[in-house]
Amino acid sequence: MSTDPNLLDDLEWRGLIANSTDPDALRDALSEGSVKFYVGFDPTAPSLHMGHLVQILTAKRLQLAGHTPYALVGGATGTIGDPKESGERVMNSLDTVKEWVQRVRSQIEPFLSFEGKNGATMVNNYDWTASMSVIEFLRDIGKHFPVNRMLARDVVRSRLDSGISYTEFSYVLLQSMDFLNLFRDHGVTLQFGGSDQWGNLTAGVELIRRTTGDKAHAIATPLMTKADGTKYGKTEGGALWLDPTMMSPYAFHQFWLNVEDEKVGELLRVFTFLSRTEIEDLEAQTAEKPFLRAGQKALADAVTTLVHGETETEQAKAAAGALFGRGDLHALSGSTLSAALREAGSTSFPRSAGTPDVVALLVSSGLASSNGDARRTIKEGGAYLNNERIEDPDYVPTERDFIGGTWLVLRRGKKTMAGVEALA
Repeated sequence: MSTDPNLLDDLEWRGLIANSTDPDALRDALSEGSVKFYVGFDPTAPSLHMGHLVQILTAKRLQLAGHTPYALVGGATGTIGDPKESGERVMNSLDTVKEWVQRVRSQIEPFLSFEGKNGATMVNNYDWTASMSVIEFLRDIGKHFPVNRMLARDVVRSRLDSGISYTEFSYVLLQSMDFLNLFRDHGVTLQFGGSDQWGNLTAGVELIRRTTGDKAHAIATPLMTKADGTKYGKTEGGALWLDPTMMSPYAFHQFWLNVEDEKVGELLRVFTFLSRTEIEDLEAQTAEKPFLRAGQKALADAVTTLVHGETETEQAKAAAGALFGRGDLHALSGSTLSAALREAGSTSFPRSAGTPDVVALLVSSGLASSNGDARRTIKEGGAYLNNERIEDPDYVPTERDFIGGTWLVLRRGKKTMAGVEALA
């Protein structure tokens, strides 16, 4: 089948190639026909996150260009986990890993097509490691790995003083064996992953060369970092999860909406399928009129739609507008409203204790520092309940004020708001 000859140029323009084993040879291979490639995901958590999304979207780009994806979910390697510089990973049970394998697979599947000549294939490395004996592993795989080279890996070197188990030390052998197995059984000749995986990626290429004499390829995508050099992918509440039960679509949309101006262009290149012209136009708008946040809005809408769908994106946008008086709060779904209010800041009270008056609610929500402050704010016309100005400081919200039977939305001025939840 025909492939896109401009694929590598596009990946390079998008900043998606941090390392490559042999760029010229890879370019030739990609131009000759459909290349079978793989990218791996270890189920070391119940959801994938922002860093994994880079790999998923890169796989989608390669498939759209005519190449053939193999998505590997590591039921075997997931029980161990790639070594971290911070210390030894917690070992999860086999049952837990099996459950997470299914969750991770379901997150990857919507991004790839499993139909047609270059339809994707989902594989699990537990299928070819579970029956392998220790002797076979050491004899057939271990003999090809010089210990001095394994010790030279950055993550291993950083752990030598604090200690690293043989289990994590040997992870590179398992990932390399995955590449060898997919090369032999499926004709996979390209592996890619994050640049923190570069040692594992090149080790797989070397294992194929040592055992078969054939050539394989590896490329690494860069790690995403903020303007100050720290890693993206973490929010105040934890990782930027793709699972909507672990991070709501509203919070997800808000994350992208609030990225730094100087990073907008880079993130648009990596995380969207907008054209070069569209992205460069958004960069120009962001530089000329940053207060309009054109780049951030396009980024947030595009990525949230890719991950959660158009309906959730529209709900997230509607929630953000409604919370600050630019839409109908009652039109929001209960789940979207709850997520938005918890993200913005909320308090609660037991329904059995009775509903407090608006002054007490302004104080308990943190929007006023005292009863006197709350009364002054109301008198000056700066306090709102469900986007309606509060006129009476003694007003007690009634049942019909509770949105979805549960929530009140308080606001002070134009930009400071909080939710109040009535608990059963």
